[in-house]
Amino acid sequence: MGERTIGMWLYQNGGGDIIQKKIIEQLNERGIDVIPNINLRDAIAKNGHILYERDGKNIKLDKLDLFFSYNAGEQTQYQMYLYKALSKVIPMINSFESFELTEDKFHTSFVLRRNKIQTADYKLCHRDDTWQLKKIIKKWDKMVYKPTDGWGGVGLTKIENEETLDMLLPFLNQMDLRFFYVEKFIDYDNSDFRIDIVDGTYVGGYGRRASGTDWRTNVTSGGSVFKREIPDSVIELALNAAKVTGLDIAGVDIIYDRKKEEYIVLEVNGIPAFITPEQEKIGIDYNDKKIELIVDLIDRKTKK
Repeated sequence: MGERTIGMWLYQNGGGDIIQKKIIEQLNERGIDVIPNINLRDAIAKNGHILYERDGKNIKLDKLDLFFSYNAGEQTQYQMYLYKALSKVIPMINSFESFELTEDKFHTSFVLRRNKIQTADYKLCHRDDTWQLKKIIKKWDKMVYKPTDGWGGVGLTKIENEETLDMLLPFLNQMDLRFFYVEKFIDYDNSDFRIDIVDGTYVGGYGRRASGTDWRTNVTSGGSVFKREIPDSVIELALNAAKVTGLDIAGVDIIYDRKKEEYIVLEVNGIPAFITPEQEKIGIDYNDKKIELIVDLIDRKTKK
């Protein structure tokens, strides 16, 4: 083994396998060994160590120089539990604190607003105080119910009026939620910016457009990606959002609020997907720059 060894868990679909290969090659060139495909789901914790079996040998993950966790779709509570423990003893990308923060929409909005970064107006209320929601829909006109921990647009529900809210509440109550988080529906042009940031540096960006049948721009909800000119003010906003949430790697979603006439941060994502081969075909092509910045970041964080 080299002087430095890191663990990696990177998604393999959508071209992720090719990305992983490139990252490993570049790290190897710098004398950094990589143990890939470490799924914390298969690790166990025992007497001060976190152990992972590979080829009949137990690897002490807590002895690695860094762990790079980059797999959005397969996070389980068990993995998160070990992620938290591991991040107390070795460097993680992203750190558990930042990852946990940005996995929660309310906490992210709260931190952004405290740092004077514009987001959608929001309200969090206890499940027994749903009268608060009725009060606010009168004021806001339209709002969006969001699960605080969802991703890819899953579970987002647009509430157009008081009648829709009355219909939705029994369903929400059945789900046994302890609180409700809603955001004011932003009057926007059904498109957004996805801005990629690595280590405080702007990597690149593109646009996403909602399909004709849905208001969500998320690709998993039918949205499409397009090449887009990125204004400096949007880049600046994304850099600030990544900084205050503490993410080493961030994907910041930004929309233009037509009513307030300003750009606002819609979401901050700790595991933004790399550009897919399909997206590269339409000229969105900055994976190499992103890989280079990630390799630099890992190199710096593991320097002895």
